[in-house]
Amino acid sequence: MRIGELARRTGVSERSLRYYEQQGLLAADRTPGGQREYPEQAVDRVIRIQELFAAGLHSRKVARLLPCMRDADGGPSEIATPLLATELAAERDRINGMIAQLANSRDVLDDVIDAASEHRRREARADGP
Repeated sequence: MRIGELARRTGVSERSLRYYEQQGLLAADRTPGGQREYPEQAVDRVIRIQELFAAGLHSRKVARLLPCMRDADGGPSEIATPLLATELAAERDRINGMIAQLANSRDVLDDVIDAASEHRRREARADGP
């Protein structure tokens, strides 16, 4: 498939797909006219890349991780190494820390919203008939 179709099917811009190729994350064959041709598996690969970027991994780490994952289901391949597992555990811990910080921020916002709502109810009762 051509780059435009891959972009449409994955929701990723053509510019991003070219960047993935430059970073060694995605491979394309070239037609005699020089246009990129991607295999069907590229859809799963791009989705996997997006998931890893969304998790906060940078392109160098994604490039190291992708060969250790199967594209179709994202499961581990046989070449995953203990060192990579250690690095990924650290990334997981970082993500868990971010989740905890976000949950704390959400709790603070909930408290402020509750306090503001209570204040509004008291004002409404005071202004009542």
